[in-house]
Amino acid sequence: MALPVVTISNIAAHENQEVELRGWLYNKRSSGKLHFLQVRDGTGVIQAVVFKNDVPAEQFAHADHLGQETAIIVRGLVKKDARSPIGFELSVKELEIVSEAKDYPITPKEHGVAYLMEHRHLWLRSARQNVILRVRATVEKAIRDYFDGNGFTLVDAPIFTPAACEGTSTLFTVPYFDLGNAYLTQSGQLYMEAAAAALGKVYCFGPTFRAEKSKTRRHLTEFWMVEPEVAYMTLEEDMILAEGLVSFIVARVLEKHEKELVSVLERDVSKLKNVQAPFPRITYEEAIERLKAAGHPAKFGDDFGGDEETVLANQFDRPVIVHRYPVELKAFYFKRDPDPRLALGMDVLAPEGYGEIIGGGQREDDLETLEKRISEAHLPREAFSWYLDLRRYGTVPHAGFGLGVERTVAWVCGLHHVRETIPFARMMERITP
Repeated sequence: MALPVVTISNIAAHENQEVELRGWLYNKRSSGKLHFLQVRDGTGVIQAVVFKNDVPAEQFAHADHLGQETAIIVRGLVKKDARSPIGFELSVKELEIVSEAKDYPITPKEHGVAYLMEHRHLWLRSARQNVILRVRATVEKAIRDYFDGNGFTLVDAPIFTPAACEGTSTLFTVPYFDLGNAYLTQSGQLYMEAAAAALGKVYCFGPTFRAEKSKTRRHLTEFWMVEPEVAYMTLEEDMILAEGLVSFIVARVLEKHEKELVSVLERDVSKLKNVQAPFPRITYEEAIERLKAAGHPAKFGDDFGGDEETVLANQFDRPVIVHRYPVELKAFYFKRDPDPRLALGMDVLAPEGYGEIIGGGQREDDLETLEKRISEAHLPREAFSWYLDLRRYGTVPHAGFGLGVERTVAWVCGLHHVRETIPFARMMERITP
C-alpha cells in the first residue's frame, strides 16, 4: 500500500506513522553506520536518519555521496525528537534518488552579496530567504484581508500609462504602436481616484516602476505597491486607515512567523510588538524643529531623506506619521491646507532606520485648481483630460495612499537591503536572473 505523501510543515499530524516526503537534500553528515540527511521540501527542514541496517546496502552507500540539493524521496517512520527544531525526525526505511546535483554553487561557506544575487534563482532555497519570502506572502495576504474585510473593492490599474504621475524624470519609456510612447506605471493612484468615484472604497495592488538612478538600500526599479483610495475621505481619516493597515500587517506576521523571525532572521520582535494604533502624529514643521533639536541641519522647505527619516522615526517606539508638507515637495494632485504653504499630505515612517513605508494624502478636488497645477507642472493637459473629468462630474473630497511592500517586508524582517524582500530584484545595475 502506498504511503501517505506529507509535507514537513504538517509532520506533527503523522507521529508514529510511516510517510513519504518529497524534497531536496539541504545538508548531510555521516557517522559510521548512520547518515543524517537534512531534507527540505519547501515547507520546512527535517532530519532524516538513515541507519545502515534499515535500508538496502546500495541505498546506504549511495547516500554517503549525495550532493547538496539532490532531489530525493524518503520514506520512513515519523518519530518525536525533543532535540529537533521542529520536534520530529524521520527514521528512513527507503531512499529514492530522483535526480543528483553536482557541485551546487551555494555552499554553507560565506558568499558575497554580488555572488548570491547572480545566483538568486538558487539563493531562494536557503533557510533565510525561505523565511523572508514566506513573510512577504503573509504581508501580501494581510493587505488583501485588511481591505477586503473593510468594504474595499480590488480594482486593477493599468501597467501602461500615457503620462507621468510622480514626475517625468523617473519614467520608463516604451514604444506603443502608432500612438508614440507609453510609460510603465509609477502608481495606480489616478486610476483609483476614478474607481473610487464609482465604487466608493477601492484599492489596487501590483507592480510599479521608477527609473530613479538610485542605489540606496531602500530603492528598487520594480516594486509592489498597494494603493487604497476612498471617496469623501479627509487627510485625518486617511491617517487612521494607514495606521490600521500597518498594525494589522505586523500583528499577522507576528502571529504566523514570530518563531522564524527570531530563530532564522535574529529579529528583535519586541520592537514589532509595540506597533499598535494610534501612531504618533507630527506636522512637517514640528519635524523640522525635532531635527534641529537633534543637531541635524534642517529648515522649512527641505525634503527628508533617509538620514532625516531615521532621526525622526527613532524618537518613537512605533511608526510616526508626518503630515502637512510644503506644497513644493508634493505632486500636483495634492490638495492644499488652509495654510497655503502646505499640502494635505502625510508619510508613515517606520522606526529602526527604515523610513518611509507609506506616502499619501488628500487629493485636489477642484477642477480649476487642478487645471492650474497641471499647467504649472508642465504636464501634457491632453493626457489628463480623463482625470479632469473626475472633477467635472460629481467631484468630492477624497484621499488615499501607497504602501511599498518591499520596504514594509524589509522593516518587519529587520533586513539591511530591500533586494532580499522580492524574489528577483530589479535595480539600476541588475536585471538578471
